[in-house]
Amino acid sequence: MVATWSKGVLRPLLLINFMMYVTVLGLAGWSTDKYINHNTAHQRMRGNITTMYLLIFSLIAGATGVCAVVAGLVHVCAWRGDSLASAVSSALVSWAMTTIAFGLACKQISMRNRHTDLKALEAFIIILTVTQLIYLIMLHLGIFSSRYGVGYRNYCINAQMNMEQETPKDSATVARPYAA
Repeated sequence: MVATWSKGVLRPLLLINFMMYVTVLGLAGWSTDKYINHNTAHQRMRGNITTMYLLIFSLIAGATGVCAVVAGLVHVCAWRGDSLASAVSSALVSWAMTTIAFGLACKQISMRNRHTDLKALEAFIIILTVTQLIYLIMLHLGIFSSRYGVGYRNYCINAQMNMEQETPKDSATVARPYAA
């Protein structure tokens, strides 16, 4: 197979993304629980005004990220154009949510009033934004050449060739299945 190298690169990247998204879900869930339970009692967990937004968008980014990794694993196993479409669409939504959480993490860092657990969450979000972008770029490399993996081009060319091979049928020669 010509495109086996891209499968070999996608698998470890998906594994890294999966572990990091699960970690983000764990950190954001734990921090949200602490934030809700001890918001008035512990000033250190309170953070600043962006803390709750960061936690919410980190949870959303983590959930969509895990779904994108599952779709990516299905694509790596199937390695077809239709599985590529689902992998790309879920990865794009996941990257968009991670980018929103990235912006909130940058704002949280610039405000300088945050807890150490939030620092870890911010670091994971920043790293995930980059790794998810690399994953998205690698999925789209198949558009440019079939050397880089299965792409949209193969599907479009095959569909066009199939359409050209079909001959239009005359309405008089078409058998009607329910004719009385």
